[in-house]
Amino acid sequence: MPLLDAPAVADLIDEIGDRLELSGELPFKVRAYRNAADVLRGLKAPLHDLVASRKLIKLPGIGEALAEKIISLHKKGTHPTLERLREEISDGLLHVYRVPGLGPKKVLALRDAAGVTDLDRLEAAVREGKLAGLKGFGPKLQAKVLDALPFVRASVSRLLRPQAERRLAEAVCKLKGIPGVQDVLPAGEFRRSMETVGELTVVVAAPATTEVPTVLDEVRIVHAVPECLGAALFCATGTTDFVRAAQTLAASQGGVLTAVGLKKGTTLLNTPREEDLFEALGLPYIAPELRETAAALESARLGKLPKLIEPGDVKGILHSHTSRSDGMHTLEEMCEATRALGLSYYGVCDHSQSAVYAGGMREDKIAAQHAEADALNVKYHKLGLAFRVFKGIESDILEDGALDYPEAVLERFDFIVASVHSRFELDEKAQTARVLKALANPYTTILGHCTGRILLRREGLKLDLELVLQAAAQHGVVVEINAHPSRLDLDWRWHRRALELGCKVSLNPDAHSTSNLEVLRYGIDVARKGGVEAKDNLTSLTAAELAAYFEQRKQRGPCPARE
Repeated sequence: MPLLDAPAVADLIDEIGDRLELSGELPFKVRAYRNAADVLRGLKAPLHDLVASRKLIKLPGIGEALAEKIISLHKKGTHPTLERLREEISDGLLHVYRVPGLGPKKVLALRDAAGVTDLDRLEAAVREGKLAGLKGFGPKLQAKVLDALPFVRASVSRLLRPQAERRLAEAVCKLKGIPGVQDVLPAGEFRRSMETVGELTVVVAAPATTEVPTVLDEVRIVHAVPECLGAALFCATGTTDFVRAAQTLAASQGGVLTAVGLKKGTTLLNTPREEDLFEALGLPYIAPELRETAAALESARLGKLPKLIEPGDVKGILHSHTSRSDGMHTLEEMCEATRALGLSYYGVCDHSQSAVYAGGMREDKIAAQHAEADALNVKYHKLGLAFRVFKGIESDILEDGALDYPEAVLERFDFIVASVHSRFELDEKAQTARVLKALANPYTTILGHCTGRILLRREGLKLDLELVLQAAAQHGVVVEINAHPSRLDLDWRWHRRALELGCKVSLNPDAHSTSNLEVLRYGIDVARKGGVEAKDNLTSLTAAELAAYFEQRKQRGPCPARE
């Protein structure tokens, strides 16, 4: 099997941690696995190089025992500890562990006292009243469990984009090794840039005589002859609604469109590229990200498709963390990594003082960081480098809607990302009022990860998003599209509405290490899916334009959200 890279090994290390926690292991040992997974995800060097050079144990928190497991997972994809834990702790019990409010002790209590080993048994135990006598499982928790079950059930069979990307890459590598295969292209939900992926699909271009499997490692395979690859890729990428609308359009023109190809009369047209198919249908090319509904075809027909943002349209990075809070690298290291990506500014945005769990910034740390930022700006200027450091903070939105610094501190920053990190359980009215108050604060520049969701792990805040976006537009507050693949928040389904209301968005990586900066591409993917253009995005401004924008915000009243 191919060697697993660091993120894939990190997922397995996290799995060991989860299963250990459910087996009753001591908390500090479980934390060691969590920390090791974070270290692996933040690696700058390839894992293979660290293993080959025997430098793995020099990484923070990774001793001989953990290094041995990491090496085994890297080379074999498994380890005896993982295999043993998979036998002892079922996948079903891990799914129960995902239910909000059920920590490891409660999950084990459910298993031992009520025979709960999966989500179906959990639901039955609640509905049949089997938990009524169990300590700690009162009516409120039982109601919360029932409310959460649909979300958890929908989550367990889906993958985050990086996980789907790795699985597809492995399948592509194997399929390209089949004699006669000319190309292998991802399709389906992944190609449409869905935030999570339920079904993995690829299209294989090979002559009809080539033997190609229909499924490989749970990846669905569509076999297309090379001269009709475009039609096959089109049909394997769009939703059923989108493809049916295209088939109806083809029929109105006397054609028949299937995954085999586009027929006009008895002639099977050559469509080796998707562009050939769109041309045959009399339409401009529709980006894969937009192929969700029939409406995209109508927009294409009317010439109203958005000019989607491209990676080169992003000029810099805002909302990113350093080692002064919970990041892994220094400000200078983060700036240099940002420059290496070809970007022209870095907006440091460590956690604020309320985030004690994340090493939040007290006033002395703020002063030290600002001095460091000033020194770096002087250094870059003297070297003739067109790069700038902006001073920001991710300020917690407190329960009452206030930001967690006094005005005298807030005014020292170039920009402020206001985010909710606590009291997720508030009802919609209270949560919405809390966020609205933060948006009205004249120091708020950007609303960070608007709903606070963690994909496949935690649903978002209960918010009236329409009211929140209206208020953001009214106060000139930018709405973040958080590019971290476990967030991708604001949800793409709200991007167009935010823009219609007059909001500007900001593509931010929320990076906690130099390697995390590259997650920006996942944010670009979903921004494209939401119809975002470069003119809508704050970080598409140049450093000089952004500096002027921040200065205008500091001089305000609210300024317009769009240029």
